[in-house]
Amino acid sequence: MGSNSYRVGVLGGGAWGTALSILANRAGSTVIFNTRNTNVIQSIVERRTNDIYLPSVFVDPNIVVTEKMSDICAGDFVILAVPSHTLRSVCIGLSDNLPKDIPVVLAGKGIERGSLMLMSEVAKSILPHNPIAIISGPNFADEAARGLPTATTIACTDKSLWDMFAYAIGGRYFRPYMSEDIIGTQIGGTVKNVIAIACGIAIGRNMGENARAAIITRGFAEIARLAVAKGGKYETLMGLSGLGDLVLTCASPKSRNMSFGIALGQGKSKEEILMGRGRSATEGVTAAESVIKLARKLGIQMPICDAINRILYENVAVDRLIEELLERPFTSENI
Repeated sequence: MGSNSYRVGVLGGGAWGTALSILANRAGSTVIFNTRNTNVIQSIVERRTNDIYLPSVFVDPNIVVTEKMSDICAGDFVILAVPSHTLRSVCIGLSDNLPKDIPVVLAGKGIERGSLMLMSEVAKSILPHNPIAIISGPNFADEAARGLPTATTIACTDKSLWDMFAYAIGGRYFRPYMSEDIIGTQIGGTVKNVIAIACGIAIGRNMGENARAAIITRGFAEIARLAVAKGGKYETLMGLSGLGDLVLTCASPKSRNMSFGIALGQGKSKEEILMGRGRSATEGVTAAESVIKLARKLGIQMPICDAINRILYENVAVDRLIEELLERPFTSENI
């Protein structure tokens, strides 16, 4: 097994959960990887790859794969790499088995529909005694898993816990950086997915690179505005989980959110695009509605995110929204 003394439980059989299991194993930790997806388990056990979500990346035999959630609860900490809409039920499932002092690292991004709670708030409401940390980009799972140089943010208010997380999953090519701003880190990781859809639409509509640069920059202003209103720090957004994650997601066709936006810009419907994606999540589609509802609750203007929400959930035509954005009055850059 691993050469360091850490025992890491990872819950979530998608690309990021698989990648984090590979990274923790590579760092020398003992890894227990839990998923309810029997196809993922079969693929890993028989071929040592997650053919469904992370094909062509070897999963070391030292990584123990299990269907039982209770198996991951005896380690030093647990990583939850699950979509935002499933986090509440996952935490409820964990609550019977997870000791109160075991830290929980949240690797999923989003704002819960209905409650408008951040993932840390959802987890804390169900696991009130467990320390909560956040891991957030800029990370493409396949690149990190393949050992390409990657930096990541781990947001945590306890330096000794952060040290454990960093040494349990970090390495020469996977470089964790610390932030104490749990709120700002989450807002950056969530809202950038909505901005990436807007960038994709600009590409799909052949609006040019000037337009994409403007969307990224003004989109960053919207992210920072929401983060500060929610209680995060502006400086956090200048780092990896803000600007870094935004640039990655808005600059690569590998981004599911940007490729979704490109298809929208080319005239495909939301339903048509999502149907062709099977189980792969497009986080910005889920996030857009909650982001705008949270912005309204906090009295924040987010015109780009609002436009994406209206395209996705109010069936407003893309061209009409583009015209509305272009007709907004001239104003200061700092507003």
